[in-house]
Amino acid sequence: MELTEDAVSGFFPDAAYLVLSSRLVPDLDGGYTIATVARARQMAARGADVQLLTVDPADAAAHDAHREEFARRGMLPAEVPLRNLFDEAVAPGGGAAPWLQDAVDAAGADADADADADAPADADPTVGRRVLSDPQGRPFLALPVIAGDPDWHLSRAAVDVFDERGAVVGSLPGFGALYRAWLSWLAAESARPVVVICESRQLGELLAGWSRPGVRIVHMIHTMHLEPPYTPDAPVNALWTRWFVLSDRFDAVVWPTRSQRDAVAARFGSGARNLVAPNGVEMPHRGSDETAADVVAPEREPGLVISVSRLAAGKRLDHSIRAFVAADVPGAVFEIWGDGPERERLAALIAELGVGDRVHLRGRTADPAGVLARASVFVTSTAFEGQGLSIVEALAAGVPVVSYDVRFGPGDILAGGGGVLVADGDEAALAEALRMLLTDEQAHARLAEQAYGSARVWSDAAAMSALADVMRTALESPARR
Repeated sequence: MELTEDAVSGFFPDAAYLVLSSRLVPDLDGGYTIATVARARQMAARGADVQLLTVDPADAAAHDAHREEFARRGMLPAEVPLRNLFDEAVAPGGGAAPWLQDAVDAAGADADADADADAPADADPTVGRRVLSDPQGRPFLALPVIAGDPDWHLSRAAVDVFDERGAVVGSLPGFGALYRAWLSWLAAESARPVVVICESRQLGELLAGWSRPGVRIVHMIHTMHLEPPYTPDAPVNALWTRWFVLSDRFDAVVWPTRSQRDAVAARFGSGARNLVAPNGVEMPHRGSDETAADVVAPEREPGLVISVSRLAAGKRLDHSIRAFVAADVPGAVFEIWGDGPERERLAALIAELGVGDRVHLRGRTADPAGVLARASVFVTSTAFEGQGLSIVEALAAGVPVVSYDVRFGPGDILAGGGGVLVADGDEAALAEALRMLLTDEQAHARLAEQAYGSARVWSDAAAMSALADVMRTALESPARR
């Protein structure tokens, strides 16, 4: 999609866009990190004033290293700052920054709109403390340490704030009050409307009652909300149950696929403003007519099956390995790119099956496009998806996809062709689909021809157009808090 200068300047509504994540660390959190950073980059390319914000309490040197690595990989352009709450919580002369001390003086003015919003911080002496100090060793904050509790972020345990003399000047009631104080300060700096693009469920729970004039909160969804067997009536993940009660407080909730949005609306009603904007994949530009012939790379290796995935239990890569072996295509090779907690178990399975000469665990790659350029077929046997970025990336490279038909994503993405969907958990059908694509040249060519067109529906251009519509809806409608 070619944009003129005028089109870029008017693509997104005029506002300050704050993309808020709990943390953004290269090679951590899989597709979540890739999608979040890409969203900010793609928005900036279309003229949006966008900043990335994180709230992880690592030291400033670690945050600097993360920024540098994202920039080195070309993931984060210079015009998109990556800011961290704790980097900005320090005053140059020691102690907490003025905005933090002002928040303490405001005595809870930035707390939730809940009934107990103005309650003081919990000074439970049994809660451990982590004191944060500046490079000169001067304390500026003390955080509560709440181990083993998935709801730690909701605690009102005191966050102590220090002055330049090292004395505690007061406390904020929990992490939520700390995060809201930072966002309130950032919002006050802007003379334009502010849109907080919340990328995390935990952060969303803490912001659902936060209200400031001219501020809108758009909550992005990255993952599945259901438990096994992931059917529309399956139990809701316990971590999401409370979030659904709050979802109507956001100015928009953005689902990556229409199928997940529709399933949520059917089950939970239309109280929330549920909209759709996918995570956009940047498309290769190999020719003005953007045909499959432009995408077919000379380095394509016949018989090479690729998977790019975190090695996690939910990805069920053992299914893909067994299906590849059962397909039994002479000369075919299966490369699994990625890393994670299942690596040892998968290595043991490969050894048990005696296929170490044909199935290889390649580890992480910094060049997924280069890996996919070599592939003949892409396979995934995941149990669930948020969207399926790697499926779109494979299609964008002109690689036919074989996938289980699971919620949510594969069916949406392959609706326009480019791949084969088989029944969830049916390893025999997965093997047959692999065998067909590896041995039937006409079928492979037909699906490869469809692949790029299907990927374009999920391109960065399409995603940003949908997201811009979301922002217009949020900004032009009354605030929901």
